[in-house]
Amino acid sequence: MKPDFKIEVVGMLDVNCYLVPVAESRKLYIIDPGGNPERIIAAAKEFDYDEAVILLTHAHVDHIGAVRDVAKALGISTVYVHKDEAALYKSPRNHLLPYIPAAADLPEAVTTVPGKDFELIETPGHSPGGVCYYFKQIPAVFVGDTIFRGSVGRSDLSGGNHDRLINSIRSRLMILPEDLQLYPGHGPATTVGSEKKYNPYL
Repeated sequence: MKPDFKIEVVGMLDVNCYLVPVAESRKLYIIDPGGNPERIIAAAKEFDYDEAVILLTHAHVDHIGAVRDVAKALGISTVYVHKDEAALYKSPRNHLLPYIPAAADLPEAVTTVPGKDFELIETPGHSPGGVCYYFKQIPAVFVGDTIFRGSVGRSDLSGGNHDRLINSIRSRLMILPEDLQLYPGHGPATTVGSEKKYNPYL
């Protein structure tokens, strides 16, 4: 069955940017606009909504590269990032040179969860303030770089912690329904049940 949202694979590191509409609130949530802003903007125009909101699973540069341009083009006033990612979001050292420069002129982010259309699940480990977004009406969880099909996020970057990451996954994601779809920041979707059974890190 075709999902009720759109996926744009963007940027040099093939980040999954998700555009998730919620009919009840008439909001469009844009999760991790990491690059190729023109494609994300065009995809957003395919939806009928009153307000667009940017949600960040974490603030690594490959996930935020198009925030400025997308926000400006779509008139977005709300960009959410966890409070423990706020400093990294604006840091000039948040780059992958020479390939991906630091994002410049980013709009101010809020650290208060915007609205009640989703459940916020805190999953630190890949980064200090990594989060997942559980949209129960789909149902799906957008997990950023916390977990992938058959793998887990890196924990060797600044602020990462492997034990904390595994604990986050086991205690906060693997307790969810086994048929629940998990949509990661890179690569294909998976399910809770599949990862419980086959993920070698768990």
